[in-house]
Formats: sequence, C-alpha cells, structure tokens
Amino acid sequence: MKFLLFLSPFIAIGIVYYIKTSMQEKHKPYVLASLWLIILVFASLLFKSIYDEIKFDEVKNSRYQVVIKNLKDIRDTQLAHRTVKGFFQNNWDSLVKFVEVDSFTITQRRDSSVLDREMTKRYGGVKTYKDIVIVDTLGFISVKDSLFGFDNRYQSMMYVPYSKEDDTKFELKAGFLNQNGIDIPVFEALVKKRIILYDQSLNLVLKENQVQSVDGVNGSSLKIGSMDEVNTNGNWPKNYSKDN
Repeated sequence: MKFLLFLSPFIAIGIVYYIKTSMQEKHKPYVLASLWLIILVFASLLFKSIYDEIKFDEVKNSRYQVVIKNLKDIRDTQLAHRTVKGFFQNNWDSLVKFVEVDSFTITQRRDSSVLDREMTKRYGGVKTYKDIVIVDTLGFISVKDSLFGFDNRYQSMMYVPYSKEDDTKFELKAGFLNQNGIDIPVFEALVKKRIILYDQSLNLVLKENQVQSVDGVNGSSLKIGSMDEVNTNGNWPKNYSKDN
C-alpha cells in the first residue's frame, strides 16, 4: 500500500504526459475522469493510512496506561515481599496470600552505649564504653493496609487488561542473580504487546514491536523488573507514567 502511494505521483505525471502528447482529443475527457477517480482513491487511501496510525496510537497509549498501573502494583507487592521474606515471589496465589496475611514490622533505631568489658579490662579497670544501635519493635502493620488500604485491586493485578481472554495473566518470574558471589533477588513481570493490542491492525502491531525510541516502549513486551540485571524499573518512558 505504501509503495503504491509512493508511486502514485509518478503514475499521474506519466498519464498527464501521455494525454498531452499522444492521446486523441475525443478520448481525453474519459481518461481525465478516470485520472480524477484514481487521484481520489489514492487520496482516500492516504488519509485512511494516516488516520489508522493516529487511532492506533490513541488506543495503544490508553491501554498501556492501564497495564502499567497493574505492573506498578505488582512491583510494589514484590518489593514488600522481599522486605518481609527476603526474596521475590514467582507464584501469583502465594503473592496474593502474602498481601492478605503478612505484615511489616515497625521498628525504631536509637543510639546507645554499653560498657566495653574487654577494653575496660585492657585499661586496668578504667571504664570504657562502646556505641551500639538498639532496634526497638514498635508494632506491626498489614501489607494490605500499607499498600492498598481498602482497595482489593491486588486480587486482580495479575490479569492483563484488554486481553482477548479475561483470565490472561502477566508472565511472572523470580529468582536470584549472582553478582560477586552474592545471590541478589530479582523478578520480572511482562506481557507481550500483541496480547494488549490483539484487536488492532497486525501490521501496526508488528511495527510497534520494532520500536526503539526514547519516548516509546521498546521491544515486543511491556514489562517491569528483569531476570538479567538488578532492576525493578519498567521499560516504559516517563510520559506513560504521568497519570499514574
């Protein structure tokens, strides 16, 4: 289609040249009428091509905004899980149960000093003190109240908005990444763009999968976190998070 649109000016010029140089006078009105029809058809195709891309961008941006809200809830829940449990979770049911039953420990750190018996003995009985940090447990607050309050959206955060099937879930992975001999928890949640945009033009979806831009979502997926590096960020630019 784009190739035909590209060739259309050259085709039109060729027809006009033929009319002026070679065509019989009696045939010119019919050919000119056909030429105008061709021009109108190509103009319509050009307008539709531009309009389709504009509408696709509107649909894409709107859907990405909603999907990103779910991905952010997933990240917040995973970070809470790591704080309480020490690792990220790769099972949706376990992650939901964690929100419902687990709690953060509220602590207070304060500086203090105690007698350093070893140094006191070394200095012949002269009392010597050392500084310490005391951590007091003040209480507990549930993960649900802390992250979601009275909102139960965590129960459906694993489902992909706008997918063709209502029970389509984000892909969830979790594990450890070894760096300098230390196992560091990592996680990743993602969904393929084609799942979010299943009802859109296949050509435009394939084009979207090839995006490599600072103001676009690069690659074929919308995701947060990574299994290949210590990173809990999303792969979308700031303009997609302005309303979140």
